[in-house]
Amino acid sequence: MNNVISLSGGKDSTAMLHMMLDRGEPIHSVVFFDTGWEFPEMAEHVDEVERKTGLKVVRLSPKNPLSYWMYDRIKTKGHIGEVGYGWPNTFDRWCTELKTREIDKYSLKILNAKQCIGIASDEIHRVKPGNHRYPLIEYGITEADAIKYCRKLGYTWGGLYDIFKRVSCWCCPLQSLPDLRKLRKHRPELWRRLIDMDACQPPHNRGFKGSRTVLDLETRFRQEERQLVLFPQPAHCNDFRAKMAV
Repeated sequence: MNNVISLSGGKDSTAMLHMMLDRGEPIHSVVFFDTGWEFPEMAEHVDEVERKTGLKVVRLSPKNPLSYWMYDRIKTKGHIGEVGYGWPNTFDRWCTELKTREIDKYSLKILNAKQCIGIASDEIHRVKPGNHRYPLIEYGITEADAIKYCRKLGYTWGGLYDIFKRVSCWCCPLQSLPDLRKLRKHRPELWRRLIDMDACQPPHNRGFKGSRTVLDLETRFRQEERQLVLFPQPAHCNDFRAKMAV
């Protein structure tokens, strides 16, 4: 069996790669799909993975940039033509499909290839049928185990995991509102770019998050900030909540 490591660059796939090496499992290749929308720190992290493991990471990318698929691609159903797929959503994760398609094409060229996916044991609900392995599930490794293990190896991701829960594409509309608030606060240059990306959507394409645009979220976040200034939370409330959380 030729294990092909699907490296997203996050904590789980990074931990999976190192744990497989620790166990002496044979690895044919390590594959990273570059969407062009990753945090800048992720490219540095992939370079660091190469240095620490001594393995060359195969970098794949889409034939056309993801902006082409989001804005310009013609999608035809019967006699109805739709220009651009719009933002990905829960029911149409076309960006993920592009990624898996390219990694599948790569794997098909390898005899007895088995794709190894970094899904932790406490996220087993994400497992899908197919010619895949899930080593972290086999090893009983949780998400918390994975990040702790990676930090012991010296990985920092440039501080991304100190801010965000997920470190996939910075412009992903499927990320949580708390992470979007943090993106706006800690990476204002990316937040401004996200506003511009959304403003360029054709009118018929769906909103960024449900029916809301990024400007809608900007308005909401500003209102939240004003409310915090007008009605600051008493310190004893924070103390009370801390006690209740124990």
